[in-house]
Amino acid sequence: MHRKWLVNKTNSEYIQYLSKKASISPTLAQVCINRGIKTPEEVSSFLKPDLSTLSDPFDLHGIRSAVERITAAAENNEKILVHGDYDVDGVSATALMISALKLLGIECTFFVPNRIEHGYGFHPASIEKAREFGATLIITVDCGITSFETARLCAKAGMDLIITDHHEPDRQSPPTPPSPSRGEGEGGGESPDFFLPEALAVINPKLSHPQSSVFNLSGAGVALKLVHGLSMIHASRLTIRDFIDLAALGTIADVVSLTDENRLVVKEGLKLMENGMRPGLEALRKVSGISGRVLRPQLLSFTLIPRMNAAGRVSDAHKVINLLLTDSEDEAVQLASWLDQLNAERQRIEEEVYQDALHQIQKKGVGPVIVLSSDTWHQGVIGIVASRITEKFCRPACIISREGAVARGSGRSIPSFHLYNALSRCREFLTRFGGHELAAGFELPAAHIDSFEASMARIAQMTCDENDLVPHLRIDAEVDFSEIHFGLTKEIEMLEPFGSGNPEPLLGSRGLEILYPRIVKSNHLKMKLRQKSHALEAIGFDMAIAYNTILQQGGITAVQPITVDAVFTPCINEWEGVTYLQLNLKAIRPSM
Repeated sequence: MHRKWLVNKTNSEYIQYLSKKASISPTLAQVCINRGIKTPEEVSSFLKPDLSTLSDPFDLHGIRSAVERITAAAENNEKILVHGDYDVDGVSATALMISALKLLGIECTFFVPNRIEHGYGFHPASIEKAREFGATLIITVDCGITSFETARLCAKAGMDLIITDHHEPDRQSPPTPPSPSRGEGEGGGESPDFFLPEALAVINPKLSHPQSSVFNLSGAGVALKLVHGLSMIHASRLTIRDFIDLAALGTIADVVSLTDENRLVVKEGLKLMENGMRPGLEALRKVSGISGRVLRPQLLSFTLIPRMNAAGRVSDAHKVINLLLTDSEDEAVQLASWLDQLNAERQRIEEEVYQDALHQIQKKGVGPVIVLSSDTWHQGVIGIVASRITEKFCRPACIISREGAVARGSGRSIPSFHLYNALSRCREFLTRFGGHELAAGFELPAAHIDSFEASMARIAQMTCDENDLVPHLRIDAEVDFSEIHFGLTKEIEMLEPFGSGNPEPLLGSRGLEILYPRIVKSNHLKMKLRQKSHALEAIGFDMAIAYNTILQQGGITAVQPITVDAVFTPCINEWEGVTYLQLNLKAIRPSM
């Protein structure tokens, strides 16, 4: 799909001021400003994050009560059950919490719902397991914020409950009486009150002010804050650094904003992963073919994370937690191999559903919200398919798996369409739902699918304009080739880790002459680009088609000079012992 190119611009005098005061290049100053980092102090804090700057965990509502209750459990030899979730954020949070409780000498176990049998959320089956185990306390991770009925059942069973979650809390009256406890949101806003499940403590950064440094934590990130609080009371037994790799894994997997504390957690966590301290992650790196490579969020998102997610999608996620907790290299290798095979099966199933979804779109057309359903689609892959559909068509997408009279769906969205809020406005058609701004899950009677689709379309028409439904390529700064050097690439590396909220910087240049273009490995474009007297190597992955399109549009042949505009990220490449600058192309077009 054609993308609009938008170049961010700032007052040149302020760029020069920030560049001088923060001792960075004007280009990096512009990139920082684009990310809301606008003072020399903020630049320094962002480029040189440190664990000592983590916020006080007791500032997060509910943590003090939770820490006191867990401490009492340790002193009284009580047993605890941790209720997790089947995605990577959920299993990482579960492993993190189990590890911490064991270091406190607490006998504990965990329960992770099965996607098909139980569905998402705090499920009553875990209460039964807790009763059999003899637990007097249940701690949820990455779920529970809208599990009103299960929380009431927990209270009836005489068990204490601590909920840790990061999903959106309910701002309206829950569907089942009696009314749960009511929580006060901080900082005002249109709906300052939240309806919370009945629990000893509810820990959720979404109850904080949106400008809080912890507002966008993942489920594993929230679990880390609770363990951080425990470590301040039990410093001789717990050190937060020992758990930060698991929190980083969940943070990357859940695609939350890599800003504020999330950025710090991921930056430090990746270092621990590279050190190979967990046999399970090390074995998974080997079967994924990335042993010895520098770990970055994007690399994990295409290797380790899909394999870990495969268990919850097409099998059972309990073994993933065992993988993260094991000290046995043999067990780690066995579990990693199983996940690798499972992921291949997941890919096959996913591709079948995706192609079927595209066929449906071809027949019905593309509306403001894409809603598709089938009684043959595997529930475990509909979330990935929704994500691919959203990326391809720049539309919110809800992919629904029907099973008799019941339908379960997964949605993905675009920044201009708050998916969770939209589902809230469609609650009359839904049995249950939960999630975030950009991703959510829901259940509804199959008979309501058409009404749900019509309602979602009306909401999109009211909240989105045509520009929202056209993909944009946001360029951080326009540069001359004379400004691209090794120093600039080193500066860009300081911005890592890249991901949601902190994307890889995109630079743009105009009037570039293409030299020696060639196609490598079937679909990659390799060439030199020259601007005046400066020439740089460039590679565009999967961009052979874009290059051929430029040739056809110009009605010229490859032997004639071709002038283009390009969007790229400069990097340092090494080949056969030679280090050189290279542009990783993101887009090209005929010069305007």
